Amino acid sequence: MPGTPALPAATRPDAAAGAALLDAVRFDGRGLVAAVAQQHDSGEVLMLAWMNRDAVAETLATGRVCYWSRSRGALWRKGETSGQVQRLMDIRLDCDGDALLLLVDQSGVACHTGRRSCFYRAPRDGALAEIAAPAVDPAALYGR
Repeated sequence: MPGTPALPAATRPDAAAGAALLDAVRFDGRGLVAAVAQQHDSGEVLMLAWMNRDAVAETLATGRVCYWSRSRGALWRKGETSGQVQRLMDIRLDCDGDALLLLVDQSGVACHTGRRSCFYRAPRDGALAEIAAPAVDPAALYGR
């Protein structure tokens, strides 16, 4: 994508390693695998999304994280509407082959609510509480 720096070629897996990863992923019956995005330098868990084979392949090829949007039924390049891009720093497959960990460099917020992380609610004092306020007005992200 124009304006989005790609992951340096030396950091991205080569074609053979990328193919090996794709072959090892156990996609579910819908052709999807869970993908957890984590900020590479702080360890902050940002979001959970879904990837299909094409999304994983595009992410590996470009270094810009691409997911599968179940609601849209289409590839979703993180930040294509909001500008809040995720650049892949590393990718890891879990022991069962049915989940991916994406170590990313997150530009801005990760959550569509304007928060840095989608995990902003926790049980506190007998209720479900918001433990992080929006950093950005969602209307500003999506032009609403």
